[in-house]
Amino acid sequence: MSEDWRDDLLAAKWNKVRRLRRVVTGALEIERIEKRIGSSLQAAPEVYADDDTVAAMKDIDLAEISITSKATLIAGAAPSNSFFLEDVPEIGVITKLAKGEKCARCWQVLEEVGNNKHKDLCNRCSQAVDKT
Repeated sequence: MSEDWRDDLLAAKWNKVRRLRRVVTGALEIERIEKRIGSSLQAAPEVYADDDTVAAMKDIDLAEISITSKATLIAGAAPSNSFFLEDVPEIGVITKLAKGEKCARCWQVLEEVGNNKHKDLCNRCSQAVDKT
């Protein structure tokens, strides 16, 4: 790798993002094992994190990197009933179910499904279908 490409600040940012994603993935796996969700897209986790991790997540869609339908990032200490990983105590996750219906195209569970001319699609998928 060329030293010109090295960006230590960017690498540090993505290390924080990957740590956060690992905790979310662990929480979702517990939910799957317990059969409370079948797919991560059925979840809408609340993720509590320290200020450095929250700053690293600026301009990154938490739901997208978590492969969930919705996700909320909250700065501060997580409630004691949160899911934690022993080696990442600064991040905690409360997993909730996503509200709404499942989009027939992207499979996300969203409250907007059915609120457009394509009654089984979310707004984004409805727009995409209209463009084809």
